[in-house]
This record gives sequence, structure tokens and C-alpha cells, in this order.
Amino acid sequence: MTNHTVEGSPRLKARIAGLLYLISGTLFVRGMPVVTGDAAATAHNILAHQTLFRLGFTAELMSGPLYIAVTLLLYELLRPVNRSLSLLATVFSVVGSTIAALESLFHLAPLMILGGSPYLSIFSVEQLQALALLSFNLHTQGLNICMVFFGFFCLLIGYLIFKSIFLPRIIGVLLAIAGLCYLTYYLATFVSPEFAAHLFPYILIPGLAEIVLALWLLVMGVNVQRWNEQASAAGGRQ
Repeated sequence: MTNHTVEGSPRLKARIAGLLYLISGTLFVRGMPVVTGDAAATAHNILAHQTLFRLGFTAELMSGPLYIAVTLLLYELLRPVNRSLSLLATVFSVVGSTIAALESLFHLAPLMILGGSPYLSIFSVEQLQALALLSFNLHTQGLNICMVFFGFFCLLIGYLIFKSIFLPRIIGVLLAIAGLCYLTYYLATFVSPEFAAHLFPYILIPGLAEIVLALWLLVMGVNVQRWNEQASAAGGRQ
């Protein structure tokens, strides 16, 4: 009975990681009520859909802890491949998630700015609308920064999966390509926004590899026998 529990543990962790991966991705991907370059229209969208706006903020906030949980589970699964690289990938993901949590304040700020608080009456309506749009723009830049860290995370996880013997190598290749694409696109948004605009959305298509990984972990899990073999070999090297 103890043997069965131990052997089933990596597969259970994999399936939990896959489920949480899908949930966190669903929470993170959402529409934003921004009309590019039109502060008045953006403000109207926010005020007309305040409940949806608050739900969007809550979903974004919740996706962070879920992604950290996924990261820790992946660390446990991939540690037998290379403990140092697995730990480094975890650091990149946790830092990225922390940045995402902090910059989510800029998601909530427009609602506070446009909320009609008496202390904001010194600003004109146009000024408040401009501040709300500026907050959204800062939110976008914050997301770009955290995605650079997630790019490194995907690159390292892809390499670890490729070197593993208990997950399909093709998923590792696809995930590493996704990481490189993330890094290329999001760094380009800082260096040359015009160039980045030409790359979007094609360069982000490889990001579908994350969905493939999540579904594989949820449905198939890992090859427990091979995971145990690699874990034993790693333990023997330490």
C-alpha cells in the first residue's frame, strides 16, 4: 500500500499541476475595457461595467497564487532532472508572479480614479480620464516586465522536460520555443514597440505549448516508473 502511494505521488502532482495550470491561464486571459488612445471611451467602459471590471481584477489577482502552486509542483516533478535549473526556474516564476501581483494595483486604480471621490474634485473630468488610461498603460508595461520572467521560466522548464525521461520531449521543445518567443516579443516592446507590433500575434502562437503541457499533465500525468528511475539516479549522484 505504501509503495502504491509513493509511486502514484508524481502522477497525482502532475495532474494537480495540469489542472491548476489550466485554471490560472483561464483567469489570467481576459479582455480589458481599453479603447486605444481614447481616455473618455475607456472611462465609459469601466463605469458601465464595474462589476465585470472588479471580477477581472479578482481573477487576475487569483491567477498569481495558482501559478506559484503550479511552479512548486513542477519543481517537485522536474527536480530529479536537474535540481539547480529546476530551482532557478522556480525563482524566475515566483519573481514574475510577484511583479504581476504588484502591478495588478494599476488594474484597480482606474476604478478608484473614476469613482467620484470628493478629494479628486480638484481634477477635471478629462484629467481623471487621462489618469485612468495612464494607469492602464502602466498595467500593460508591468505585464510586459513579468512576462520576461515567465519567458525564462518556460525556456528552463522546456529544457528540463526535454532532458527528462518521463515526459514527451516534443513538449519540452515546444515550451522552450515558446519561452524564446516570449522573451523576443516582450523585450522588443521595450526596445522597439513598432517592431513588436509587427510580431504580434504570430510570435505568441507557440505559447499554446503551455496549454499542451497542462493538458498532458492533467490527462496523462508522468511515467511514474521512469520518474522513479530518474529520481533514484539523481539521488545516487548527490
